Amino acid sequence: MNTPPAFIVAIPARYGSTRLPGKPLLPLAGEAMILHVARRAQQAGAAQVVVATDDARIADALAGLPLTVCLTRADHASGSDRLAECAAQLGWADDTIVVNLQGDEPLAPPSGIRAVAQALAESAAPMATLVTPLGGIEELFSPHCVKVVCDGSGHALYFSRAPLPWARDALAASRHVLPAGVPFLRHIGIYAYRAGFLRRFAALPRTPLEAAESLEQLRALEHGHRIAVRLAPEVFPAGVDTPEDLARVDALLRSAAP
Repeated sequence: MNTPPAFIVAIPARYGSTRLPGKPLLPLAGEAMILHVARRAQQAGAAQVVVATDDARIADALAGLPLTVCLTRADHASGSDRLAECAAQLGWADDTIVVNLQGDEPLAPPSGIRAVAQALAESAAPMATLVTPLGGIEELFSPHCVKVVCDGSGHALYFSRAPLPWARDALAASRHVLPAGVPFLRHIGIYAYRAGFLRRFAALPRTPLEAAESLEQLRALEHGHRIAVRLAPEVFPAGVDTPEDLARVDALLRSAAP
């Protein structure tokens, strides 16, 4: 078994949210969501856990914990852009592996956090991410579920909120079940990159497809950078995007509490 690489987990945590204002501070099983996310990063064995936020209230909620809080601007277009400012503030070396763990993923398995760092360490691509097989036909047609198609060497060709790939004949016959034999993959929104590439990525102009799909990883593809894609080692439960998600995750965490 390969020795896991040393890595930093950086968690972008923006206070503003259209559907859930103050999302990082919303309570789950009696604690702010961001605390659960940070705990998952620590359980993964990160050499350092950093929360990059635009709001002092989030920083205050993390006071006294064994992690670093980095206060960043409020106008970043994506989590990666926020982490690039964090990388500059903290002076990470160019070859440092940084895992971008979204601040609304309180159920992220530590094994997956380690796996995306390992995927980057083993690849010549400047960026890595994880996927899992699509769970059903509803996910294929849901714009909240991001799909990805890959080339034969395990690099992303495209990410989309639309059904992807389109199994023309099978879906013309029926849209009630996923067609068999088609590599339908759901993207998991976790990334790893070297700190040097993270800084370069944030300096790239936003791209038309990134803006159209509201998917930051398309900026990398549109500028010609490869993204290594690997299967997640275990299930990544869905994150928190809606009040219904909040209630679901709260119930799961309470049921798992000792």
